[in-house]
Amino acid sequence: MTLSPRQQRIIDKLHDTNGVLSSLEITSLFNVSVQTIRKDLNELSELGHVRRVHGGISLPGNNHNISFSNRTVMNLLAKQNIARKVATLLPEDSTVFLGIGTTPQHVALALLDHPGLTVVTNNINVALTLSNSSKIQTYLAGGLVRPGDQDTMGPETTAFLSKFNIQYGVFGVGGLSSKGQLLDFSPEESSVSRVIMENSERRILVADHSKINRYAPVVTGTLNDIDILVMDFLSEPYRQTCKGFDSEIIEVGSTSEVLPC
Repeated sequence: MTLSPRQQRIIDKLHDTNGVLSSLEITSLFNVSVQTIRKDLNELSELGHVRRVHGGISLPGNNHNISFSNRTVMNLLAKQNIARKVATLLPEDSTVFLGIGTTPQHVALALLDHPGLTVVTNNINVALTLSNSSKIQTYLAGGLVRPGDQDTMGPETTAFLSKFNIQYGVFGVGGLSSKGQLLDFSPEESSVSRVIMENSERRILVADHSKINRYAPVVTGTLNDIDILVMDFLSEPYRQTCKGFDSEIIEVGSTSEVLPC
């Protein structure tokens, strides 16, 4: 199901606050009645994007990510813009890691016309997407399949990824803390991201703005562990956070610009 513009704005606002919104705040934001907004909130709750609480909504449980199928419709335009930019950073005939998540899947879609690529991934949707191109050689890591995330995980997965020396590592995160930490929802996710970073010559983190200050329990690294962060846009407070790190930001939207982080 595709989210309506109003539903997407509700989710964006929820991430911009402390993760809780009252029904009164939501109705005031859109200048509509509680009855009008109730259908939106019920649908968002059924999809797993929000949790209904007394008097309003909150983000889902902090220790688990939203399912892959539900994440595919969140911030869709932002992910597509990020993916198109990443595609311009990857030369033809290069080697690429593509990590888990929905944004790397959009990167795969943007790379379909890139000839000569060798792609290594544990993201099942990435492998399926790239299998449509005879110009791209794709390696899919084995391991335990996570149905809700549509990827592979575990020691077999990390052992396979460790065999490669890759030019460009492209991966996402569960969240970005106010301290510049890269956060994931499980040790297994963190291990995959660490292997990608350790075995890539150039590391590219892809994340839309909803990841800023989003909680996840496992610390995978910091912004100093990557070379480039590609985002749709940053809040001003997080822009100040980035000044303490050496990585670059490529911020995409109606225009793209490179900013020091």
